[in-house]
Amino acid sequence: MRGDEVGQRPEDEPGSGIVVAFGRQLKLLRERAGLDRAAFGKLMGYAADSIASIEQGRRIPQPKFIDRADEVLGAGGVLVALKEELERAQYPAFFRDVARLEAEAVCLHVYATLAVPGLLQTEDYARAVFTMRRPLLDEETVEQRITARLARQDIFMRRPLPTLSFVIEESVLRRPVGGWPVLQGQLEQILLHGQRRNVEIQVMPNDRTEHCGLGGPFTLIENREGRRMAYVEVQRNSRLYTERAMVRDAEEQYGILRAQALTPRDSLAFVEGLLGEK
Repeated sequence: MRGDEVGQRPEDEPGSGIVVAFGRQLKLLRERAGLDRAAFGKLMGYAADSIASIEQGRRIPQPKFIDRADEVLGAGGVLVALKEELERAQYPAFFRDVARLEAEAVCLHVYATLAVPGLLQTEDYARAVFTMRRPLLDEETVEQRITARLARQDIFMRRPLPTLSFVIEESVLRRPVGGWPVLQGQLEQILLHGQRRNVEIQVMPNDRTEHCGLGGPFTLIENREGRRMAYVEVQRNSRLYTERAMVRDAEEQYGILRAQALTPRDSLAFVEGLLGEK
């Protein structure tokens, strides 16, 4: 089986497809209930403009909104039935299938070369990443992307616990994305995650003379059926490799990277040292 492209669509489109369909359904149910946008918004705790954005497919509703709207409009589960697809729509198109695989993974191994992995990011760090994006994202899309990124971190509380590991380049941990206070909070969060029994975080020092990961970042995923995959993303283009030979090569590379990096214990001490430099 050859690796398939997950997608190549940039994340600059506020909403289409399921988002638009949900908005139209919401509008029909609201009008059937005899409510204008202002009255419905009052019941929902939203401004009329926000209701309009959702109905027009310009804003992806949050799960709590969907549950409440279904109840208020007496939809009988019609809106709730769309919740899972709408949650996936919060991610850029090229990442949606991988987000689903990630959420169900029993093992996940991440090699990061450009930024702190999304699963480890604080809200402030994620906001800095998305607001610096070019072409610029509108504020609504930025907030949707942040919410989706933080929601992915539910994997840390999932039962049974998945096995998670990260190899992060030292340069990533020194880059003050969003400013020093943001980086400080990010480093502190990395230390907290590093204390989890099912998480191992390793730092690849800048001074390593041997380094097998110069080809760029990637993620290894194993699902509950034991199927192993490799995900590679560059410039918002992505590929998910399922062919065993390709995945085996990535697994071998990751194993060597872990051997070349600092141990998990030494890595946490290294991060503590970075915090002490300011």
